Amino acid sequence: MSGVLNLVSVGPGFGDLIVPRAIAALRDSNVIVAYELYLRWISSHIEGKEIHTPPLTQERERALLAIDKARNGEKVALISSGDIGIYAMAALAFDEMKEDDDYQVNVIPGVTSANACASLLGSPLSHDFATLSLSNLLCPWEWIENRARHIAQADLACVLYNVQSAGRQEGVYRILKLMLEAKAPHTLCGVVKNAYRPGQEVSIHRLDELPSLQFDMLTSIVIGNRFTQRKRGYIFTPRGYNDWHDESKVVAEEPMLPSQAVWVFAGTSDGNALAKQLAAQGHEVVVSTATEYGGELALQDCPGVTVWAGRQGVEARKQALLRHEARALVDATHPYATLMSQQLMGLSQSLDIPYLRYERPSGIAAADAQVYDSMEEAAVQAIAGGERIFLATGSKDIAAFLQAPGADRKQWFVRVTAEPEFIQRAIDLGIPRSRICAMQGPFSQGFNEALWRDWNIDCVVTKDSGDVGGYRAKADAAKALNIPLLTVRRPALDYPLQAGNLDEALAQVERWQKESKRA
Repeated sequence: MSGVLNLVSVGPGFGDLIVPRAIAALRDSNVIVAYELYLRWISSHIEGKEIHTPPLTQERERALLAIDKARNGEKVALISSGDIGIYAMAALAFDEMKEDDDYQVNVIPGVTSANACASLLGSPLSHDFATLSLSNLLCPWEWIENRARHIAQADLACVLYNVQSAGRQEGVYRILKLMLEAKAPHTLCGVVKNAYRPGQEVSIHRLDELPSLQFDMLTSIVIGNRFTQRKRGYIFTPRGYNDWHDESKVVAEEPMLPSQAVWVFAGTSDGNALAKQLAAQGHEVVVSTATEYGGELALQDCPGVTVWAGRQGVEARKQALLRHEARALVDATHPYATLMSQQLMGLSQSLDIPYLRYERPSGIAAADAQVYDSMEEAAVQAIAGGERIFLATGSKDIAAFLQAPGADRKQWFVRVTAEPEFIQRAIDLGIPRSRICAMQGPFSQGFNEALWRDWNIDCVVTKDSGDVGGYRAKADAAKALNIPLLTVRRPALDYPLQAGNLDEALAQVERWQKESKRA
């Protein structure tokens, strides 16, 4: 008698998510081959059957066992969670089959991890999307990175499977870095652990917040695209037909940019001051800012420049620099915007465009005792010593403090730039509206003293933003109030060329101008 091999998908972990056809296949089979965990939610359908449970690491052995039983005329169900045809047992079974096998094969689809996680988050996969497994047991890591790079460049929504294991800790962070090279940092994402199983956890983050998180093999990451939005605590990706150029949802369109210009990547007041001086000296200047508000400030502060505002990915920058034959790149981004600086250095090298890092001097003085190398270190100290803690670190780093051990026992107050998305980020992370100060800095010593006194702040955390960025005003205010100021040092990058003041930066651009004329 000819056997039957049922390749059965049993979904993410709840019995009510198993499709009826799978239940029928289980009941019709007399031999069950499965990883033992999967038996928990199918036990009522397999009573009295012959059951085999080789361990998790013996996937091929499970497939061979099921095939051997089917060859011997048995009705066999080979079980997989999720969908058996997606990163699962079906491929191994087909790999081990022979052309002359005569047993019947039935593939029963199921609810995938991607479907399950997406349903818990809302509807993030409503348009084109990809899935990518980060396990390199059966696929070279170089292939995984290459696929991630193309997914990011296409701005596809995607689901990352097999995110992190005990022996594979760093891979996910390399993939997230690749995503950030082409996707906007504010891209909405979801992190789902134990979807539809005990211990289920669901959270929503920006893409640039994910590198600060820890994951495991029970976690999937869903990364949206530039259209993905948030509503009522969910995220969704509009289907988007006939709406690709809605500027309220996408990065700003590339304006008419001049050729042979000096590109100043700003984000600081001193970057705008440099751009203004360059334009006054007769240089064609393009100022690139990350936000529309930054672009408005650049237009206001830098007469004679062209402004390109909005969060472009690295590929968009590359194409714009090529098309308009950029003459030089001046990186005047925030001292803590390390990812942007790394991208600009990479573009400079790959496109052979001169690069200059223009950065305000450090504001840390010898008397500033509590200085730390990372946000995580500062978080530990703040939680150990403070009760009402004020974060003057910007919205991007709030998560590092609120997710630190013991953070839930403290009261947190934050100051962020008055951009709706920054305010919303603080709210989403759990900061009450009454503890958010949304204003454009820098701030005077007197303002800091009044705010911290009224809020009864007993610990302040800040970055080394330099005197131009208001660092000394914060340090003096904390000293006057006798409360500790915890300062996070600037990240150390190996810049090929750096200027610490306006005159040095202007002189270097002039040297490049003379060299290009001689060439």
